[in-house]
Amino acid sequence: MPNDYKTPTIEANGEFVEKRSRFIGYCKPVKTEQEATAFINDIRSRHWDARHNVYAYSLREGNIKRYSDDGEPSGTAGIPVLDVIVKNEVTDVCVVVTRYFGGILLGTGGLVRAYSQGAKVALEAGKVALMEYCAVCSVHCSYNQYGKVSSVIMENAAGLDDTVYEADVILKFHIKPEFLPQLAKKLADATAGEVKIETETENYYPSSKNF
Repeated sequence: MPNDYKTPTIEANGEFVEKRSRFIGYCKPVKTEQEATAFINDIRSRHWDARHNVYAYSLREGNIKRYSDDGEPSGTAGIPVLDVIVKNEVTDVCVVVTRYFGGILLGTGGLVRAYSQGAKVALEAGKVALMEYCAVCSVHCSYNQYGKVSSVIMENAAGLDDTVYEADVILKFHIKPEFLPQLAKKLADATAGEVKIETETENYYPSSKNF
């Protein structure tokens, strides 16, 4: 079964000033190197006048990790950004930290801390979520059964995605596969075996858990 993973849910940015240098951390959820490269180029074009546009990205597909110091001393920029991504177990993400030089040198340790902070504010702004591998399912029920069926679904760790009102009611939901047998039994008990789950496909959904 595919693993759950953590990734930002939105493209976002945050910034701070360190000894007059302005740092802007950007992050975006990406699935491919092409998407990551396009995002990096977009930030570079937006901030063509910045001294540095340092980046790092991590992808699940192929377990790919890349980074660039973009002119900063080797090891002081791209690697710290990637380290923050890896230590927070975030993937399918690209982070770019833009620096406008303020005239004061930060030194090796100062650069590492600043680029690490740039990555942290970027990920915080991107609202990182745990993406859970789920079965995408549906059930058909009568209007008389609808209230009972919807309650059972929501009480058993399932996320209700849509309700379609036709001759019968169709409830569409997602649930972690290991919880399906329990839900199927409870639906059968509640409806005298009349309501059965149809599994349509699989997908990833943000978890309701906080971390």
